[in-house]
Amino acid sequence: MTISESPGETIAGSGIGLGEVSVAALRTAMAAGTLTSADLVRYYLERIERLNPARGAVISVSGDAVEQASAVDQARAAGADLGPLAGIPVLIKDNISVAGSPATAGSPALLGAAADDAFLIGRLRAANAVILGKANMSEWANFRSTQSSSGWSTLGGQAVNPHGAGRNPSGSSSGSAVAVAAGLAPLAVGTETDGSIVSPSHACGIVGIKPTLGLVSRTGIVPISAEQDTAGPMTRSVADAAALLGALAGSDAADPATAGSVGQPADYSQFLDPAALAGARIGIWREGSAQAIDAAAAVLDWVAALLRAHGAEIIDPVELADAAKMGEPEFLALRHEFKDDLNAYLAAVDGPHPRSLAELIEFNKTNADRVLVHFGQQIFEQAEAAGGRSDEKWATARQDAKQIATSGLDAAFSEHRLDAVLALSGNPAWLTDYVLGDHYSIGTSSPAAVSGYPAITVPAGQVSGLPVGISLIGPAWSEPRLIALAHGFEQARG
Repeated sequence: MTISESPGETIAGSGIGLGEVSVAALRTAMAAGTLTSADLVRYYLERIERLNPARGAVISVSGDAVEQASAVDQARAAGADLGPLAGIPVLIKDNISVAGSPATAGSPALLGAAADDAFLIGRLRAANAVILGKANMSEWANFRSTQSSSGWSTLGGQAVNPHGAGRNPSGSSSGSAVAVAAGLAPLAVGTETDGSIVSPSHACGIVGIKPTLGLVSRTGIVPISAEQDTAGPMTRSVADAAALLGALAGSDAADPATAGSVGQPADYSQFLDPAALAGARIGIWREGSAQAIDAAAAVLDWVAALLRAHGAEIIDPVELADAAKMGEPEFLALRHEFKDDLNAYLAAVDGPHPRSLAELIEFNKTNADRVLVHFGQQIFEQAEAAGGRSDEKWATARQDAKQIATSGLDAAFSEHRLDAVLALSGNPAWLTDYVLGDHYSIGTSSPAAVSGYPAITVPAGQVSGLPVGISLIGPAWSEPRLIALAHGFEQARG
């Protein structure tokens, strides 16, 4: 069931239709007294209980979610100055620690890990958001097997794209995307190393922001690589994504990458400009989606025409030099980084659980009848065999990948004086296949992921009822401009 398949359903008697839910609408209703946060949370908990068995989007719900909401209601009644997300439930990807709920990465290996709030959870609590529960995900963020099925984890089962029978939600922030698309939560947080916010958001027809590396803290998040990992918002609209991004972002002394975020905006909602397309210079990266099916390519053509009609200057095509050569050094570097970063993470987390990648591999072998039922752990084994960052192969691979990504994007931005590079986010969702694994055909997330630059994906059209999104990529710290352009496109799209 999708939101559109719940006609006439309103939120806890507030009069807000399920398809009309937004941060702004919920805040207005709560301020007016027509909706309480406690009733809002009960509404979503009931939908999760009723619909999640068929969707596999949620691993667990917070036992104190209603109590969190009631506390906000009491503070509001007392006239307290509340945060921008006051009383609004947020679903958290289950590789992010929440006090009392370990970050499992979808694996039973981490069920015993002691959990303190990740830094970004503290930011959400400061904004008075309600932590609704944990979202399912591709186990170990799709970095376990070369033939994995996105959206599947041992703990959460298979997350199912609500837009088509048997369709895959893509990964690894699969549950976050499915939950928002199916109306199981108004807001969700995902994480990305390369494509894990952008791709499931595209496949499930929602908005996702992959921020500049360092805008959002990674403290308390199960890592793949500190060179590329970030968390970000996944929502139904650009306005909601902007509101959630402002709550998530902030400098963290424990995450050196966030030092660069000092001085960045505290409120991204101020950049929601419906007229932002007028005079904008946007370059279309055609080569990245050269393997798109004809119907998806037609969506990209339609987007280009729409942008022109609203005053944007379109440079079509633009090239990102050597982008096709990025994948091999990126994957080699990630395997080395994963070993180092995961070992450090596991060693620092309290509680009974594997203390290293080597121990994790043995855990999976011991529990193979449950954990390895659909696919193996080839990437784990490759990473364990790698030498970490001390291996001279690592430095060369990371330098090569970063050089390709940054030089390609920077040259395009400079040569054409671009505000953003635009590409299809992917082909429509494939069918889940446990025999052959994921059927990725195109993906345009790597240049932003490897460079550390921001990207935002926005629904652009449909092919046979399946969503197709477009991605806007900008220079580092250009979230304000990307949000403006994405909002302008969203308004023009209607």
